[in-house]
Amino acid sequence: MHKYDGDKAKSLLLRSHPAGTMDDPYHNNVSQQVTEGGEYTYTQDGGGQDGYPYQADYPAQDEDARSDATEGADEDEQMYEGEYQGVPHPDEIKEARRAARMEARRKARQAAQQEDEEENLPEQYETIMEDCGHGRFQWMLFFVLGLALMADGVDGFVVGFVLPSAEKDMCISNSDKGLLGLLVYVAMMVGALVWGGLSDKMGRRKCLIYVLTIDLIFSFLSCFAQSYGFFLFFRFCSGFGIGGSIPIVYTYYTEFLQMDKRGEHLSWLCMFWMLGGLYASFTAWGIIPHYGWGFAIGSELQIHSWRLFILVCLFPALAALVGVVFMPESPRFLLESARHDEAWMILRRVHDTNWKAKGEPERVFTVSITTTTELKIVAFVVLPYLTHLSLLQVMANIMSLSAPEFRLQGLFLVIVWFCLAFSYHGLGVWFPDMIKYMQYEEYESKVKVFHRERVERFHFNFSLVNQIHREGEYIHDKFAEIEIKSVKFEDSLFENCYFEDVRSTNTFFENCTIKNTVFYNTDLWQEKFKDCRMENTTFLHPKKGCHLNFQEENDIVIYMVSFLGSLAVLPGNIISALFMDKIGRIRIIGGSMLASSACTFLLLLSFSQGAVICWQCLFYGTSVAAWNGLEVISVELYPSSKRGTAFGILNGICKLAAILASSIFAAFIGITKIVPIFLAFIALVCGGLVALKLPETREKILS
Repeated sequence: MHKYDGDKAKSLLLRSHPAGTMDDPYHNNVSQQVTEGGEYTYTQDGGGQDGYPYQADYPAQDEDARSDATEGADEDEQMYEGEYQGVPHPDEIKEARRAARMEARRKARQAAQQEDEEENLPEQYETIMEDCGHGRFQWMLFFVLGLALMADGVDGFVVGFVLPSAEKDMCISNSDKGLLGLLVYVAMMVGALVWGGLSDKMGRRKCLIYVLTIDLIFSFLSCFAQSYGFFLFFRFCSGFGIGGSIPIVYTYYTEFLQMDKRGEHLSWLCMFWMLGGLYASFTAWGIIPHYGWGFAIGSELQIHSWRLFILVCLFPALAALVGVVFMPESPRFLLESARHDEAWMILRRVHDTNWKAKGEPERVFTVSITTTTELKIVAFVVLPYLTHLSLLQVMANIMSLSAPEFRLQGLFLVIVWFCLAFSYHGLGVWFPDMIKYMQYEEYESKVKVFHRERVERFHFNFSLVNQIHREGEYIHDKFAEIEIKSVKFEDSLFENCYFEDVRSTNTFFENCTIKNTVFYNTDLWQEKFKDCRMENTTFLHPKKGCHLNFQEENDIVIYMVSFLGSLAVLPGNIISALFMDKIGRIRIIGGSMLASSACTFLLLLSFSQGAVICWQCLFYGTSVAAWNGLEVISVELYPSSKRGTAFGILNGICKLAAILASSIFAAFIGITKIVPIFLAFIALVCGGLVALKLPETREKILS
């Protein structure tokens, strides 16, 4: 094989082969190859020299020979003849290779620099927050976000308080009544999943404004909904909005706190959820039983006191929305989004606000931020959470948010959240239902039974309460301006009787005969008469539909139970706030859950309403510390770009556990109390033991 150097080889070919001769059959199977360094090799696969390198039989030429076209031109200005056929110049090839190597080295240096800067960002941010201090700005944000958390607490009690009145006002059946509570929790679960993830893409402040606005609009509309369908839809939309408040609030506030302040002040923030329960219980107690506080707009729109209660419950959300509008976005989120100038201005505002309040306005904010030019936020996809809400898929999502070494801890965290929510919300439903059942049993034990009585030409001008009348006869009797509550007439005869302005509650006529009787302006309609025979009976101006009786449907004991249960968490909140940074999150969570499991056994000794209320307060007081610790560790364990998404998924798991527990625990009311207590005990023990395996984040810098 013979090799020809660059220009010489090409010049020889151009001189030896006129145009088209390279493809001539006489010179077939000739191939040209460019080797490294820009050299050319010519070979012939067949004919000629039997496979040997092709050699042209041309006379030897002088090394300095030149073509006519280039003769007399300078060597430096000579045109590279390979350009005619698109063959790159050897110098160009070398230059391209050199540029590629330089670009690769530059990218490697940039990647290493970016990795170093990403590792240093948490430490830099922690240093900046320490320089800004903890003062007036954090306290202002504390109260604003506390009101948002309070709004979530209020919404958790609204449905339970208005349901006894709403079911009478809108004729809600028992099955539909259960659907309302279920859909509200489902809406909160979906809201936590969606808004938690969106807060990592759109920002904490913006999403919190959207959440509060949605809650305010649809809660306000639910006050005026006259049909159950619209009321259900508005409460669902309201729950979807307020359901995202908890993930956003804790994520938002955490990113304005330095490491040694996080545990304590996040625990103090949890107290606002308790204040929401107190506010809802107190206002319900003072407003709902007063029927006269309602008003009417026209003949169709009736605004009763339970609707006014919903309006009053909007005040915390409205105040929070106004406050959040004047608060800045989280600077940590802005840094993660490569919006460095905005983050700088907000950090300077925090610094100046705190130090001016401390009497040191001369302190200058001089901390510099060194970050990469662009930090990408992990994308959040809403549809997978909306279309696949199974527990296994949600657990897979939360574990995938963790680094590989923390995936086991992510699974542990899911288990602890589920166990605590299952027991807490399950017993939260069981306590008031158990009290109602005890009241019902006590009421039933006092029922009066009248057998084969005959009453003729008598005027009933007094209320009939908790009575059973069997095989009675009522001839020429008058029932006027009275209330009949929990009364049952069985196999009785009413002849020539007159009913006027009668209000009834839980009153029925079964297998009775009614002759020549008039019902005028009463609420005794067809559903009240079961298998009855009517002969010449007249109904004039009947009160069709459902009607409220606030004195009977709203027992103040239920309001008192909720009020005391909310107040009972105050000692647990104070203790957890004071010791969260001293003994650590893990001991707080594990100790509180195991102590709460011991309290559940005391429920076996509850044989009266007073005992149930007492053990309820004890359980709430011991379990609240676990909630505080769990919320603190959840925001500390995950990086800033995934913190809202992770907390939203965990809070969604909490709502899922609440739905399951509410259905299971309520099914055993009046049957046995051993099963609910045993389930709560097992869940708390398992969750408490698993919590001890979680990593301690007390001295962890936010990643």
